[in-house]
Amino acid sequence: MKFKDQLNRDLYLDNYPNRIISLVPSQTELLIDLGLEKNIIGITKFCVHPPQLKKSKTIIGGTKKVNHKKIASLEPDIIICNKEENTEEIVNELEKHYSVYVSNIISVDDLYDMIIDFGKLCNVERQAKSLISKCKKATTDFLKFIATQPTRKVAYFIWSKPWMVAGGNNYINEMLKLNKFENIFKNSPDRYLEVYIEYLADLNPELKPELILLPSEPFPFEKEHVEQLKKYIDCQFIFVDGEMFSWYGSRLLKALDYFKKLHKNLN
Repeated sequence: MKFKDQLNRDLYLDNYPNRIISLVPSQTELLIDLGLEKNIIGITKFCVHPPQLKKSKTIIGGTKKVNHKKIASLEPDIIICNKEENTEEIVNELEKHYSVYVSNIISVDDLYDMIIDFGKLCNVERQAKSLISKCKKATTDFLKFIATQPTRKVAYFIWSKPWMVAGGNNYINEMLKLNKFENIFKNSPDRYLEVYIEYLADLNPELKPELILLPSEPFPFEKEHVEQLKKYIDCQFIFVDGEMFSWYGSRLLKALDYFKKLHKNLN
């Protein structure tokens, strides 16, 4: 069977895969929600949902560094990767020996395309279509809710030392737009960019963020980081669940409920 991944790369499978390694936490969660938990044999140390998964599956490393000997011992039928989460070097090395699917998620439409791909790859098309239907219904409901909310200028930080924010052209920015959060760094060609926090003090008033979002991952922001940022910008700071903004897959359903609660708690 011949398939194409989201980088338009060809991959070939003799049969539907019974032995899957996932190197992407959000896509591991998606595979499980498609009913494929029994097919997953290897995961990363960051694949933490559901919690019991790390006890029943072989951990083959992280998203940026993997144990190739462990992978070889598992004899996978396919390995699931992502352009942003995994390095090009990892993908290039793995595809010498295995079928490797690489996703590239920027928009919600990309997300739906990936779900369809997984459905075809793993012979769970009915489950994939059902999940997409649920996501679209929940999104329609959320759009009715968000229509009554004001547009707010925001900055979404992802790292400290160096300070980094989400730019445009990434899934986080799409989630911000869905929430009527106008990313002040949306015009950056970089998915993520380093910023000098002193820069915030020099922004024109019409460009200054009303909200700064500090997520729980990939960097665990705390109150001390708020105090550092407050020296340069006067606005509202809120801690948010980073998984809801950055995990693509079936997580979208949980994220939409989370976003509603988030807006109800905003000043």
